[in-house]
Amino acid sequence: MRAYAGGTCGNVLAVLAYLGWESFPVARLSEDSAAQRVRRDLKRWGVRLDYSACAPPADTPIIVQEIRRGRDGAPTHRFSWACPRCGQWLPGFKAVTRAAIEAVAGGLPGSSVFFMDRLSRASLTLAEEAARQGAVVVFEPCAKGDSRLMAEALKLAHVVKYANSRLKGLVGVMSHDAATLLEIQTLGSAGLRYRERLSGSLSSWRKLPAVPTPRLIDTCGSGDWCTAGVVSRLAAAGADGLLEIEGEAVEDALRYGQTLAAWNCGFEGARGGMYACETAQFEAQVAAIARGTAELPAQPVPREDAVSEPSCPACAPVASSAAHAAIPM
Repeated sequence: MRAYAGGTCGNVLAVLAYLGWESFPVARLSEDSAAQRVRRDLKRWGVRLDYSACAPPADTPIIVQEIRRGRDGAPTHRFSWACPRCGQWLPGFKAVTRAAIEAVAGGLPGSSVFFMDRLSRASLTLAEEAARQGAVVVFEPCAKGDSRLMAEALKLAHVVKYANSRLKGLVGVMSHDAATLLEIQTLGSAGLRYRERLSGSLSSWRKLPAVPTPRLIDTCGSGDWCTAGVVSRLAAAGADGLLEIEGEAVEDALRYGQTLAAWNCGFEGARGGMYACETAQFEAQVAAIARGTAELPAQPVPREDAVSEPSCPACAPVASSAAHAAIPM
């Protein structure tokens, strides 16, 4: 069992840092052992933790990922929100509160992107202010959640990305009073489809097939890599820069995101390749995947990431043979 910072938001921010961005998670990390692991892991990749301890502190949410192989030998994974040892529920997600607004708002000017996946009144207030300051608001909902907050988020977001397997469609994404310029619907192994109105008029749906992966070990986190790749190519210059993007560049950015997703499938864990490759190797391998000629290196098993238990507050730490654990923000 190994432990890493994770979750959609944690993965996207860590990958963006890996790609050379400055990224700042807004979170309520306490001083528990899981939070210490999260901090160590994010610091390893250069993620800035200036706003990671917003009040009030909360237990670090933990989710367990187990990787297995089906009868056909294909890898599959499943998630659990219960401790594999004692069976008690592990700490769950706690949204940032209004206390985060005052702590974070001063750092929003100059930001290129504001990313959100789980909604709260505070996150929407910060997103609105970030948009006012010229940032691209990227929204990747994991579930429908509160209908009022969802409606507000869809009106604010410039880029909306969601998985067809979780949300078949989102009403209001491209409505006349929404800020959305690009809507991306991922289709798993079938690729993705998208529509945009960067030129002012709404395009039809366009489909891109998936990029073949040279090795299939684990698909977990590949959607997060796709998001980070798209953001890195389209949103570096903020909302004004996004409006200058033309159709071919949108497709190139989406294809780059898909290529990162295909690369990630060759490693175990949501960001396993980051621990196996130096940046130069990563760039060469991604370029080779785009050409269809990639061979991926074996993934080492770092000793420093091994853990005996997933920081369950309900049971004492003892040796365990549980599945791989990821710790989401």
